[in-house]
Amino acid sequence: MDKKYEDRGIVLDFLPQGHPSDPRPIHLREPMAQILGDTFFTLLEIVPLKDVTFSPHDRVFIGKGERERVDRIKRRVGFEELTAAAKAELLPAIESLIAEAPERFIEFFNRAPPLTTRFHQLELIPGIGKKLMWAIIEERKKGPFADFENLEKRVKGLVNPKTHIAKRIEMELQGADKYRVFVRPPSRRASDADEVP
Repeated sequence: MDKKYEDRGIVLDFLPQGHPSDPRPIHLREPMAQILGDTFFTLLEIVPLKDVTFSPHDRVFIGKGERERVDRIKRRVGFEELTAAAKAELLPAIESLIAEAPERFIEFFNRAPPLTTRFHQLELIPGIGKKLMWAIIEERKKGPFADFENLEKRVKGLVNPKTHIAKRIEMELQGADKYRVFVRPPSRRASDADEVP
């Protein structure tokens, strides 16, 4: 995947009076929403067009070109900068994105490589230890997994892998692990303005 920016996002929280931590007087704050990008799981703050409101789980176009509901992308944010409401909506939003594009995540189970001689990428997924990892590897040698149902049917003991993937993505967004499988790494610069449209 060559592009480095998000085209669409899912709303986590809408703040019509701006972010509560904004030190400016309330009349100087602008409405904004915190969203999760649907490709790289980038956390962003966006400013809506005048008189536009959002609800949690609304889908918004934020890519290049004319945007119907979004004025601009304000900035990229870290997990710790999300509001309590946005944090509460994060896991359900991730789960809905996985449900919409399951093939992307099944591909992970079909192709995940070892990270070191003693540690496999599959083991990064919560709930997958050595035993399940070897079961997945042995089964995929027989042929690729077609979908999540096929994966669960063929790998005994692997229950609800979509939930485990969602938890892994949430962990990566929280910065809980040095390995990034699904989430774009944090920027090394103070501003990400050149990487988001």
